[in-house]
Amino acid sequence: MEELITTNSTLAILGFAGVIALLFLLITAFKWHVFFALLVPILIFGMLPTIDRELFIDAFNTGFGGTVEDIAVVIVLGSILGEALKETGGVERITLSMISLVGRARMPLALTLSGFIVGIAIFSDVGYVILNPLVHSAAISSGVNMAVMATGLVTAMQLTHAMVPPTPGPLAAVALVEADVGLVILWGSAATFVASLAAYLYARVLGPHIESEPDREFLGQSFVEQGREHELPSTIMAYLPIIVPLILIAGQSVVSFLVDEGTISGDNILVDIAIFIGWPVVALSIGLVIAYMNAKGEQKEKRRSIWAEEGLRTSAMIIIVTGLGGSLSRILRTTPAVDEIAQFVADAGVPNIFLPFILGVIGNMITGSTTVGVITAASIAAPMMDTLGLSPEATMLAGASGSVIIKYVNSSYFWVTTTLSRMPLRSALIMYGGGTLIGGVVSMAMIYLFWAVGFI
Repeated sequence: MEELITTNSTLAILGFAGVIALLFLLITAFKWHVFFALLVPILIFGMLPTIDRELFIDAFNTGFGGTVEDIAVVIVLGSILGEALKETGGVERITLSMISLVGRARMPLALTLSGFIVGIAIFSDVGYVILNPLVHSAAISSGVNMAVMATGLVTAMQLTHAMVPPTPGPLAAVALVEADVGLVILWGSAATFVASLAAYLYARVLGPHIESEPDREFLGQSFVEQGREHELPSTIMAYLPIIVPLILIAGQSVVSFLVDEGTISGDNILVDIAIFIGWPVVALSIGLVIAYMNAKGEQKEKRRSIWAEEGLRTSAMIIIVTGLGGSLSRILRTTPAVDEIAQFVADAGVPNIFLPFILGVIGNMITGSTTVGVITAASIAAPMMDTLGLSPEATMLAGASGSVIIKYVNSSYFWVTTTLSRMPLRSALIMYGGGTLIGGVVSMAMIYLFWAVGFI
């Protein structure tokens, strides 16, 4: 049995509550960076009476190192992949393919489906910056407003950004709860697809009644409107950097399941190959090679170092914060507070899966960051999974669903989308806030269904 850093249940519970309260206070009231906002409460917890400092230090280092070693390289590769897709025009090509698929008469649906795909690979705010001129152009040509045209896109990108690897937030949460990344991709994609369609329907019903006119200022800024569509990668080459890693990672999970069930023998060269190329480091490296093949002209020079530097800059903070989340999770696991809180939830009669969901909602609502919400929910819920009877996949996806609810004035993504879409604040609160609320709730409903029937 693992040694506890304290046996005092009351102190552990109060200390745990204090850590969470101080974390959110430092971020919201004092505007501290999340790195310091996580580190300082953890260190203060280590100073409490009855805490065994030697065991505390060991738990901190073990939690940090064990988490970072699992996801550091993968997060960096995912961030560079997103940079490559942005720079080569892959994002715009994916959107154009969705327009061709559903028709220009259904542009809001095309943009929603595009957001669903794009959010898997790149940060949602970056995705919206790239697609914003196309959204305004589509709204003007279709004769609809931005509430109808943009809400599904804004929500869908946020959903897959929060729930489907290989974007850094869900990858970090997968590492914290030690979930199967292939299963998370599979069930996270299913849940967010349904939720994206729900947000699209919300926009179609309510959007026409909301003030939100498109702006002609953005006309002529997209590749197509500039007559540069020939510079975009082909449709298949735009999708392959995203699809190939997802298939390889999911395939590894399927093969591992079949081996565990005894359906196929593990002593097989094909199984070895499937396991290796489905390892996220290899799978994302293959996707990155494909994305780099799309580089043209000056992009070939940038891909040698600039894309990598941007990816490293983006991923560094997430890696460190995730490591601190791992430290917090490990420390909590070595206190009596975990079992006490988990047992309280179990005795309350509420389905246990709603605990990580609520943690995700709180983390996002207070900090405005989906990534912080995902990591916070996973860090706190991870030590309680056994007592709650939750699988790592259910825990991670429930927390991620909550982290989407709700995008409003304390969210940088809210302001990026509101400003660029030229939407009045009240309109944005109704459409983008309402869209992410519906998206998160529907996602959680799907995750609850998958959990209830035993899929996760």
